[in-house]
Amino acid sequence: MPKQSENKSSVQLKSKRPFFSNPVYIISGIVILAVILFLVINPFSKKESTDPEYMFKKDGELTFSDSLNNSKTKIDIQIANTDFDRELGLMFRKQMDENKGMLFIFPEESRQSFWMRNTLISLDMIFVNALNKIVTIHRNTQILSDQSYPSSAPAKYVIEVNGGYCSRHNINEGDKINFIELTQK
Repeated sequence: MPKQSENKSSVQLKSKRPFFSNPVYIISGIVILAVILFLVINPFSKKESTDPEYMFKKDGELTFSDSLNNSKTKIDIQIANTDFDRELGLMFRKQMDENKGMLFIFPEESRQSFWMRNTLISLDMIFVNALNKIVTIHRNTQILSDQSYPSSAPAKYVIEVNGGYCSRHNINEGDKINFIELTQK
């Protein structure tokens, strides 16, 4: 039997480029980094809900009643009765409990108009005249919108509750409100 010759061919290893020089890995890394940065520095959470300025503070209680003063439902309210508080409203808040809302009190009765700029939750806006009668309701407003939501008649008060609240509790134009303030601002 013939002697097998040993073939000692040397195997040359190809030099591989480091994984981080591959364009696919670079692009993937940039995308992952961008997602992480977005989650950490989210433009919609400029203020965290733990910021006292954006936390619910119970200033009073408000009752919705029908035209015969039969109570329909009751909520805890945060009162906005300064220019700053009225301008800030419910902006930047990520949620609000079902039994809570904000009561805007204006110095005098006039036509009011609100928008949803920087507002992250859909709201029902309830416009109320000086006689505590609901004159306009805008239901399920569009978040983060500059659309104007005006009152159809002069209003002294505006109540904001979660979107759909008025439908869930059968609150309609012509109904009334009554509120008590627990703390003086």
